[in-house]
Amino acid sequence: MANKINPPELSITRNPPVGFHFAVVFFIGGVVPNPLDIRFKKVSGLSTEIETETIREGGENLSEHRLPKNIKYGNLSLERGMVIGSPLNIEFNVAMTTMKFAPGNVMVTLLNDQSIPIAGWLFIKSYPVKWAVSDLDAEQNGIVVDTMELAYTRFRILRI
Repeated sequence: MANKINPPELSITRNPPVGFHFAVVFFIGGVVPNPLDIRFKKVSGLSTEIETETIREGGENLSEHRLPKNIKYGNLSLERGMVIGSPLNIEFNVAMTTMKFAPGNVMVTLLNDQSIPIAGWLFIKSYPVKWAVSDLDAEQNGIVVDTMELAYTRFRILRI
């Protein structure tokens, strides 16, 4: 009779992480964390895609090969309630009015229930490409939301 070995219990397999507890850190000059602009309502655009090139095989043309070509990134989109006097808002305003950019790094971290980072995404050389403010509506009683969109050179997935 074979001994049955029970695999060690891993909390991550029993309880997958939730997506509502996260932090966003902007690094001033690419190094120093900005302690003021860290709270966001929603983060989207955490994706990457490999573009492929199709090459048809010669001769009978019965098959084709899809080869990796380039890595394609979408934009990182951040939503938060409007903040007055934010350094991030000032940086976005400068970029959107003067076309002068100061690319920096942005890190998004997923936190566990003790606020300890368990995963992260580092967006390298990011810069603003879109800034929108939610509609102002006298018939609604809602918070004014800023949506900021960033392009970036590349990103790294961090597993902590």
